Amino acid sequence: MPRDDTAHDKSRDLFDDAEDEPELLRDLDRRNAFQLMIGGTPHSHVDLDDPTHLEYEYIRQIGHIVDLTAAERAPLRVLHLGGGGLTLPRYVAVTRPGSGQQVVEIDGKLLDFVRRELPLPRNARVRLRTGDARDVLSRVPEGAFDLTITDVFAGARIPKHIASVEYVGLCRRALRPTGVHAANLADGSMRQGLMFTRRQVANARRHFAHVALLADPGILRGRKFGNIVLLASDAPLPTEGLTRRAASDPFPCRVVHGQELVDFQGGAKPVSDAEAQMSSEPPPNTF
Repeated sequence: MPRDDTAHDKSRDLFDDAEDEPELLRDLDRRNAFQLMIGGTPHSHVDLDDPTHLEYEYIRQIGHIVDLTAAERAPLRVLHLGGGGLTLPRYVAVTRPGSGQQVVEIDGKLLDFVRRELPLPRNARVRLRTGDARDVLSRVPEGAFDLTITDVFAGARIPKHIASVEYVGLCRRALRPTGVHAANLADGSMRQGLMFTRRQVANARRHFAHVALLADPGILRGRKFGNIVLLASDAPLPTEGLTRRAASDPFPCRVVHGQELVDFQGGAKPVSDAEAQMSSEPPPNTF
């Protein structure tokens, strides 16, 4: 995506001394779209004119489960753990009017910046909360949500307190019986054999009856680093619909589930809070 590093960068006035200063880079291919960068890492792409446009592959993959998890345009209760540019809350608000959404973001200044510079669609029912994702998750009412979306990073890595079997258990507690847990993972290290992702699969399978992964085949083979979307539910996942959408995506991905997922997990075991580690460090120049 072409970028203009000088266009619409109002963030410097607010975050001059911050190490993780956010920037908005204009997308020259779309009239009113921007990429949110934090500490040099891309975090979100937002099209203010068309909130249904999902630029990043992993966001489109999560968008597929948003589309398929209930009848068309039926409202959902969604908990977003990690805020960024609020791309998915915008998408849900427009495609499923009347949805009740909560967003938890640890960086209150970032939320204020995004709220002002990238305003939400009119009539969007989105509550923005400042706090640690796991802390807030532990206090939400049991069975309150249709969908939990975890997209939490410290820099370019997933914090270890978001990577444990206990964390997934909290997501399960927050969901209705047919609810779906979705998580954005980052992996692709051949040297480590995708062990971080394999352990996240083990964590999910400890709590949920149905689990699937969506990712670029090269990432799943450990040939490159990137995003992997994990989906889990006690109700059957719409794998046929996901497979059709994944195949027709501008950047096709694979849907791994059933025995293939069991084989992918291999001998990986769930990891407790005491054992959990941050996700792998991205290779140099990944972004």
